[in-house]
Amino acid sequence: MAYPAGPAMYPAVMGMQAPAMYNPVPGYEGLVPGANGGFIPPPPVQPMPTPDAHPAQDWSIPALTKEAAKEAFCKHVDSNCCWSSGPAKDCTITNMEQFNTYRYRLETYNESRKTEWATKPYDGQPVNAFTQPPPGPWQIPVNPPEMFKDSVQEVEVPYTSSVKPCEKCSATGKCACTACTGSGNKVCQTCSGSGKASGEENCNECNGTGKKKCNDCSGQGTVQCAPCKGKRQLLSYIKLTVEWKNNVEDFMAEQASGLKVEKLDDVSGKQLFKDTKYMVYPLLGFPDQNMIQASERMIREHQSKYSQSGRILQQQQRVELIPITKHGKPA
Repeated sequence: MAYPAGPAMYPAVMGMQAPAMYNPVPGYEGLVPGANGGFIPPPPVQPMPTPDAHPAQDWSIPALTKEAAKEAFCKHVDSNCCWSSGPAKDCTITNMEQFNTYRYRLETYNESRKTEWATKPYDGQPVNAFTQPPPGPWQIPVNPPEMFKDSVQEVEVPYTSSVKPCEKCSATGKCACTACTGSGNKVCQTCSGSGKASGEENCNECNGTGKKKCNDCSGQGTVQCAPCKGKRQLLSYIKLTVEWKNNVEDFMAEQASGLKVEKLDDVSGKQLFKDTKYMVYPLLGFPDQNMIQASERMIREHQSKYSQSGRILQQQQRVELIPITKHGKPA
């Protein structure tokens, strides 16, 4: 697949040049090995949504009935050991005061991309550097996972791979064993290298030599080179890391029930509204002005923040009702 050549994503940095292993790649000239290129700004975002694209909202807030309140009261009594359920079942609720509490949740699912030089053992893979200009980071098609699920995927940037000798082992496939410093043996721990067990008797562990074969390298003094896995050559390429993240923020309006808001964090509510699209529009006509203002602020901040270093794929907003009811003393 041919990709149109684009401008350099990373301008060259004065005094910093890629080593011989990493040939400069058109469009990625300033990408220095050992340091990733950072998160890359995406193409321009689509225009903000308008009110006419917003779905009609019915804000009919259900009220808790006395029957439902009594049922909830009885369940609470039954859940506590040694509490008598008789008074709860026989009581009559004479007065109820509603303290409807609303939770607004905004989810912004965005995708960010960054690039860096990478290597892996060369095992006969195709090499295609400089056969044609490589695509820019945002030109490479990568399928996102299920929406609103965090995920990370690594992709090799096309037309950036080349084969180089492994510098770590000087292309031998082996490196000196660090456990024995390349000698192939270690000091015997039983006799501390003296060769004597006790008195003039030879140590049985090392047969009087004071040394034992290094188990890490089987006495060879060398081990397989870790970077090239013994292949002697490395495939160097530019690696694209794509990250999908679901950014969730909640707002709960203060209410006059006397309950602290943080006490309601783990309470599930009744969903009143759910809206999912590329970019959502703030709430319209909601009975609580604090919720309207919170949705306007959060949507504005999310669309600004998460479109700077990535692109927004989808947003979702929800309104939940947490019914809080204070009833008078049962009769």
